[in-house]
Amino acid sequence: MADQYRFFSLSLLPLVILAVATVDGIHAVEYVVINKAASTPGGIRFNNDIGAEYSKQTLISATEFTWRLFQQNTPADRKNVPKITLIIEDIDGVAFAINGEIHVSARYIGGYSGDVKREITGVLFHENTHIWQWNGNQQTPGWLIEGIADFVRLKSGYIPGHWVKPGQGSNYDKGYDVTARFLDYCNDLRNGFVAELNKKMRSGYSDNFFVELLGKSVGQLWSDYKAKYGNIN
Repeated sequence: MADQYRFFSLSLLPLVILAVATVDGIHAVEYVVINKAASTPGGIRFNNDIGAEYSKQTLISATEFTWRLFQQNTPADRKNVPKITLIIEDIDGVAFAINGEIHVSARYIGGYSGDVKREITGVLFHENTHIWQWNGNQQTPGWLIEGIADFVRLKSGYIPGHWVKPGQGSNYDKGYDVTARFLDYCNDLRNGFVAELNKKMRSGYSDNFFVELLGKSVGQLWSDYKAKYGNIN
């Protein structure tokens, strides 16, 4: 998620740090997990119910999954990201990604009432997508950035029960789960559509990308999508 949060001074809190590098040919991505909220209820729950080692392995899996889904088969196809750092900290909200870092809220972890390990796995698939996806040199609208990240989460299988069902939502530009379901429909129309859309966004963005790839405007595709499911709300 792209939201920005207020940061707190955490210098006095104990840290739990784990680092590993995974090698892709001669190219390596280093993964680091830092728990800056280890003495808080959420930080303790992270250590007990999720753990740094599991989180590291999840990030490795999420990276490889995203590369396959985006058809980024060689290092030249991808962003040059030598290091991904996961930081658990005492902040509001859920999570956000910026500059190779994924920040996850210990408060969210502490207050989550369901299967927190599964939920944070899904969150990491979403946020890790932001590390690797192209953003059209910052021209891609936020609804599509977040929709693609949730599309990756959808395809990973780690989605929460509160997501909209296929066909639900008021418009394609609502982002997150609404857009993810719509993109899944578009991807069914043309296998690999999301990967091709992401490739086009390496240098810029235009709504016409939908026309170029699927022969219809995004608005018409949304109308078709809604019609397929009986125009449910």
